[in-house]
Amino acid sequence: MAGNEKLTRERAHEILMKYMEGENYITHSYAVEVIMKGLAKRLEPDQVEYWGIVGLLHDLDEEHCDWQNDLSVHGPTSIEILKKEGIEDEVLFEAIKAHNPKSGKKAKTNLEYAILAADPMSGFVKAVAQIYPDKKIASVKKKSIRKRFNELRFAAGANRDYMEAIEFTGLRLEDLMDIALEEMTEIADQIGL
Repeated sequence: MAGNEKLTRERAHEILMKYMEGENYITHSYAVEVIMKGLAKRLEPDQVEYWGIVGLLHDLDEEHCDWQNDLSVHGPTSIEILKKEGIEDEVLFEAIKAHNPKSGKKAKTNLEYAILAADPMSGFVKAVAQIYPDKKIASVKKKSIRKRFNELRFAAGANRDYMEAIEFTGLRLEDLMDIALEEMTEIADQIGL
């Protein structure tokens, strides 16, 4: 079985809260966690919790490295933090690096493509929710996400190539959009949407 059996969701959350303070970073981590779980249900049903942990920890170093000036350190710094916490899990480490191709790691597995795609999709869905008068994800329609995706100036920072990489897993971009909307709606209160 891929992954580290000892790294539970509870332990991963404890590590997240130890190293992350910004509310936006934390809610983003929760959103990516649930999207990853939703993707795992379709791609690797026996790995749902593990994929969620990858989503939860993918940006662990956001407040601990100078990624704005050197994007290549984003990911490798998370791995250093996890090793310091006693975590040794190469599958997790490779997935964390793969979510940021600037770290030098190219996605190769379903897990790696999933985290690469889920990360920007969470922000994209949030951006769509923000244009509604109530700013609630419950108001967002699937067709709105599809329409906005094709408007390249909308949420320009959300890397569309990374989101489209989900197709390497056999899922369609539309599947990713639907899963992200459904899963993020389930935790709307927790992520402030």
